Amino acid sequence: MSKRVGITYRLEGKLVPYAKAVSAAGLEPVPLLPPGPGSLEGLDGLLVSGGSDLNPALYGQSRQPESDDPDDERDRMELALTREALEAGLPLLCICRGMQLLNVALGGDLIQHLSQEGHLARGVDDAHSITPEPDTVLARITGTAPYTVNSRHHQAVRRVGTDLVIAARAPDGIVEALEIPGRRFVVGVQWHPEERVPSHVPDTRLFEAFAREL
Repeated sequence: MSKRVGITYRLEGKLVPYAKAVSAAGLEPVPLLPPGPGSLEGLDGLLVSGGSDLNPALYGQSRQPESDDPDDERDRMELALTREALEAGLPLLCICRGMQLLNVALGGDLIQHLSQEGHLARGVDDAHSITPEPDTVLARITGTAPYTVNSRHHQAVRRVGTDLVIAARAPDGIVEALEIPGRRFVVGVQWHPEERVPSHVPDTRLFEAFAREL
């Protein structure tokens, strides 16, 4: 029987690549639409997907003009499920917005808007390289050599949350991956690996590693 992975989402079309990537890794995707379930009962892991910006009030900031209108219903669901997964020791994969939410859930905060001059941001397939940090879960999965990622974000991690460590950066220093050392599997990435499974080896390996931990 396949292990069941909850996948948070807001828009039906955006769910598709996540579900395909999870299925390709031998897992059963279980869509979680806000307001969502009250718990992760019956699930073996959680994938927190990309999407619109978090409400900056969650990390003590006022919303800047460049930030999206808040989706408080989704924020509440994902924060509750992420914290439940952390408390229960369930494998947790957080992608783009999901990585930012993981950071905020653990007391970190965000840069609300990146300038195009400082970081290639929205809608770029091969936006920039990332370099995994040695002795991290990400490096054990993909190796430590730099590789190119796709990128579609205009916000980024600023202050890193409690227990998290930086697992990769872009050439300009922007945080591109976070994880919790010593945990079963808690990994967040700022790019969109689900869009390049199975054609891109490092991104495929990330989902395979997630599946092995369930």
